[in-house]
Amino acid sequence: MDGTAAHQWNLRVYYEDTDLAGIVYYANYLKFIERARTEWVEALGVDQVALKARQGIVFAVRRVEADYLRPAKFADELVVETRLQSLGGARIVLEQVVLRGGERLFVSVVTLVCLGEDGHAARIPAEVRARLAGRLH
Repeated sequence: MDGTAAHQWNLRVYYEDTDLAGIVYYANYLKFIERARTEWVEALGVDQVALKARQGIVFAVRRVEADYLRPAKFADELVVETRLQSLGGARIVLEQVVLRGGERLFVSVVTLVCLGEDGHAARIPAEVRARLAGRLH
């Protein structure tokens, strides 16, 4: 990630997050970054429940690119950084990095799509776009 401010979300690794080898089970990184995205969207002032109720709009993961660089372990204190990479008509691309003391453990690029009630791609609502646009680097 470059010098542009990223949203940061802190977490601690619990025993239930680890596998037999005592390291974070690979699929749990996807849970960590999902939680961080939820916190990021909330920090932007976007109410996803209200958006669905009012406009039938939801965001869904379309693609995840994931690089597992180093293992996290039980009791580690981690930070998930979320940064907006690009914004399209119905698409949002994020970079999310899991760090331990500044060391990159996991790096991902996540593509989200905005969906309407019919399950087809829909334009990102103007009010959401305005909140996101200020986060582009």
